[in-house]
Amino acid sequence: MTVLSGFLGAGKTTLLNRILNNQQEYKVAVIVNDMAELNIDADLIRGATAAQQVTMVQEQLVELSNGCICCTLRQDLIQEVAEMAAAGRFDYLLIESTGISEPLPVAATFHMPDASGNTMDKYATIDTMVTVVDASNFMADCESCHLLLDRHLASTASDQRTIPHLLIDQIEFANVLVLNKIDLVGTEDVKKLKAILTILNPGAHLVTSTHCNVPLDVVLNTKRFDLDKASLAAGWKQELLGEAHTPESDEFGIATFVYRATRAFHPQKLWMQVLEQSKLPVVLRSKGFFWIASHPNTAWEWSTAGTHRHFKVYGQYHKQGTAGVQQQQTNYHEQKLVFIGVHLDKSEIQRMLDACLVSDEESSLEASHWQQWGCLWDSLSTA
Repeated sequence: MTVLSGFLGAGKTTLLNRILNNQQEYKVAVIVNDMAELNIDADLIRGATAAQQVTMVQEQLVELSNGCICCTLRQDLIQEVAEMAAAGRFDYLLIESTGISEPLPVAATFHMPDASGNTMDKYATIDTMVTVVDASNFMADCESCHLLLDRHLASTASDQRTIPHLLIDQIEFANVLVLNKIDLVGTEDVKKLKAILTILNPGAHLVTSTHCNVPLDVVLNTKRFDLDKASLAAGWKQELLGEAHTPESDEFGIATFVYRATRAFHPQKLWMQVLEQSKLPVVLRSKGFFWIASHPNTAWEWSTAGTHRHFKVYGQYHKQGTAGVQQQQTNYHEQKLVFIGVHLDKSEIQRMLDACLVSDEESSLEASHWQQWGCLWDSLSTA
């Protein structure tokens, strides 16, 4: 099974149509998920398919609309996949997820048991996670400060995701990246975009295309997907693990920088400098873990994409030095932040963050001193 992801307009439906019209030896069934009540992508697939294939497409095309296949439509997805597997008429499944969905929850859906204890990988296993990237709009979207709500793309009024965060999430979890619409940008821009995508996801197989014209063996039956490897595929995680990034990125000024410190951040200084006044240089992506003096037993997750910054509680530190809620390795009381960007001002990032650390004198203060600043961060821990 292949899962197609990508932001709206990137070319997912174009790629899906190419697969349907050039199946070779594959009998492909398709599930199209749209958050709206009317599934426009399904209509486009029908409209773009040759007349003699319309009946066949109607039989193999399943629409799951007005909800998300990871939650509200999950039971529908399980049922459809089980029925397709039982019918025995298809040997490959293609899921086109909505343009505002993240690949990780879709993949996790296939490994989560339902009320009866069954998982969907009993009927179908994930072979490839493909993300289509729009070469002509990627940089502008990454530099945008828009929420999905600002563009009327959010599924609910409570959806506070930003467009840059969604784009980066879609890229980081894929194991195949299709950089589409390269005919709309210059040669040097294509090289730069390829370098950026490679540093964001070093392990992904990257191909370029015009109108999503890629060989089928790039997106079908690749045997590339591994859930454990995919969860560590993001470039920032590779940096924390000490993996070297690709030297080709140096040509375009694309670099990474890992900030480390053992001393706590001052809760007020970090809040004012980074969250409230946004004095930290804007980068393409930064992520990691940190701790603050007012919450010494709490591990916080740091995440930025473009101009948007998002901090939240990650877990509680264990005595042996692991932040425990999500079972991921986090050294006890250490700041570990990875920055990825073009022409990174590493010295300024270092200077700014060092200035937010507690001083020698402050590090010896009683815990009660820090509680006056704790309420700022408590608002994030309950968000």
